[in-house]
Amino acid sequence: MTTEFHKLTPLRFQCTGCGVCCTGDASRYVEAGPQEQETIRGFLNISRAWFRRRYLTRVDASTEGLRLAHGRCVFLDDQRRCRIYPVRPVQCRTYPWWPEVVASSASWRAEARRCEGINRGTQVPLTKIQAALQRKIR
Repeated sequence: MTTEFHKLTPLRFQCTGCGVCCTGDASRYVEAGPQEQETIRGFLNISRAWFRRRYLTRVDASTEGLRLAHGRCVFLDDQRRCRIYPVRPVQCRTYPWWPEVVASSASWRAEARRCEGINRGTQVPLTKIQAALQRKIR
């Protein structure tokens, strides 16, 4: 049974722009569905073929995502800024309000060891957290 930790405990988050959430090991990728891919491709004004070849990875028979190159999102620039920020995928827009992160105090603390913005700033309204969770679950 999943603890509804985020409903019981005030959570604080303020992005510091460190870019750590845009990094991971070679087995990771950024979820980006077909519509998100098209939005990003249009934003970059590049061909579908070029976008697929340069930026996507096939996860399984039915899933593609944005690949991580050398442990970082392909859209993270040298200053650790997102080059597609206005059209970034839902996965990025909803961080750190992911079900697996807000499920328990232990998971929240574990993520706080990675992300310096967790437990900073003002308390985030529960309605904002729940809205992000709904977008992530769809």
